[in-house]
Amino acid sequence: MTEEQNQALMIAKDEETGVQVQQVSAIAAITRSEVESQLDAAHKYPRGIKRFLDEAKAMVSRSVDVASMCFYSLPRDGKQIMGPSVRLAEIAASAYGNLHVGARPLEVQEGDTVCTAQGVAWDLQKNLRVTVEKTRRIVGKNGKRYSDDMVIVTQNAAASIALRDAIFRVIPRAYIDEVYQRARAVAVGEAKAIGERRTQVVNRLTQMGATLERILAALGRPEIEAITVEDLERLIGFGTAIKEGQTTVDEAFPELPKPAQPVNPEDEGRRMKLGEKKNVVTIEMPPEGK
Repeated sequence: MTEEQNQALMIAKDEETGVQVQQVSAIAAITRSEVESQLDAAHKYPRGIKRFLDEAKAMVSRSVDVASMCFYSLPRDGKQIMGPSVRLAEIAASAYGNLHVGARPLEVQEGDTVCTAQGVAWDLQKNLRVTVEKTRRIVGKNGKRYSDDMVIVTQNAAASIALRDAIFRVIPRAYIDEVYQRARAVAVGEAKAIGERRTQVVNRLTQMGATLERILAALGRPEIEAITVEDLERLIGFGTAIKEGQTTVDEAFPELPKPAQPVNPEDEGRRMKLGEKKNVVTIEMPPEGK
């Protein structure tokens, strides 16, 4: 440690309380020293793109379970949105190297209906720093605010998503897509084993609270044997999105409409809605004696 840093780390003593505290300059010196050491290491040991891609692909190919967590699927306005997940961002950041990443939820005030989280990714080798903020609702459809525990859960989910997007802004998306495609291929498996994979994926979703009928309805398939490879990707992505808090079981697999109750024809003739007038036929009778 240099002489300047030694001086900065001098301990001061508060005259009133007698508590020993560090000078602000000491904290600044420590932070600066840490950053400079990271920058020096990044330039001394630069990353290799081929090494990064090989390592990331090997990590997502470690098992079907790992690959399944690397992409998500969300229903939005009648369409399906798929993309690389938070878990894939973590794998990519680890393999890419020379990155400084972090995320934190911002403070939520009383009466707020949304929470905000901030994610940061800093490429020390290229000196590229990206900050992303994500907002999530903390009120239900009925307008009632979530409980304190659910607010914390939602904040953590927002922080994870903000971190994911920050990492994907720093690492070129072309590299991410290459790893993403490998994860999708491993998660679905070979075509000859699709029958077994169907059963595994559907069983996992039913354990989360979905039913087979709702799963088939979301895919527009009449039976489980009709589920295709593309459908499997969507189902696996739904499972990941539910785990990460991006959606819920009811949003991914809406409840089926209840069938209309059959009406007895005899009862139908006796019913009349309120305010509805019956057709009345008036017959004029001749005066008496005529």
